[in-house]
Amino acid sequence: MPIMRAAFVSRFDDANPLAALAVGERPEPDHPGEDWVTVQVRASSLNHHDLWSLRGVGLAEAQLPMILGCDAVGVDPEGNEVVVYPVVPTPGDPRGVSILSEHFPGTFAERVAVPRPNLVPLPDGLSPTDAACLPTAWLTAWRMLTTKGRVEDADAVLVQGAGGGVATAAVALAVAMGKRVYATSRDAGKRDRIAALGATAVEPGARLPERVDVVIETVGAATFDHSLKSAAPMARIVVSGATAGHEPKVNLRRVFAMQLEILGTSMGTPGELYDLLAFCADRQVRPVVDSVIPFSGVEEAFARLHGGEAFGKVVLDHTA
Repeated sequence: MPIMRAAFVSRFDDANPLAALAVGERPEPDHPGEDWVTVQVRASSLNHHDLWSLRGVGLAEAQLPMILGCDAVGVDPEGNEVVVYPVVPTPGDPRGVSILSEHFPGTFAERVAVPRPNLVPLPDGLSPTDAACLPTAWLTAWRMLTTKGRVEDADAVLVQGAGGGVATAAVALAVAMGKRVYATSRDAGKRDRIAALGATAVEPGARLPERVDVVIETVGAATFDHSLKSAAPMARIVVSGATAGHEPKVNLRRVFAMQLEILGTSMGTPGELYDLLAFCADRQVRPVVDSVIPFSGVEEAFARLHGGEAFGKVVLDHTA
């Protein structure tokens, strides 16, 4: 059986997820359907989803070993450079879809199999290592701002918990769209780096100089009251995560009196990924990259993400 080198979940370890990471040989990816193709991976990037998988969230023992990774840029069978859209139709999943590395092997390997409609052309001007940052965190931020947040009608945006992948992407994108952007972080160093992106960086809970039209919320209970208080009349509070608690107290009187919209979302569509790639290429927006590490150093990449020191995306270069 043909084999390839990959990084995968070998077992689950909630206390020490890095101990569940294995690197070694795995079989070449299968094609579950006639429209599936194999992509030679050139670059990929890490997400917190990968750490949750090592803890056993979203996976069952029967699915192990599972190759990790959602994001990738590579070369299709015809030699075209493509960005992999990671959401795959999955009839057995209650959602009807899944993300690569949940039911189907992921991108932290020499090759990955996906449906051909999941391949989006890599635009001129975007490098593989930059574009590999976009299909999950940056796509989620793009959808939060555009489709859900209707940011074209907004003047000001608040991003909670900047420093994480989605939040940092939202700051960079909203600044590139010409919006006034406020961003919170508990870490003074991260506030300095957020300010360098063009946002006004503030401490969590700080009073803003104005109410905002769109709030990007990925933190949850720790920041949600601040999100409500910072929202202008008819503002949109868009939620795609709850890293600091998923059951916040919500002042419903503020919600209906201010006519606020609380909107949930995750990921995006292939068309939205195409639009995001075009926007980044046309506006010369580049993802915030913490580090680019050769695929041979994948354990180092996971350790950096797990350690909480990363600012922006941790990228794997599969050609190094």
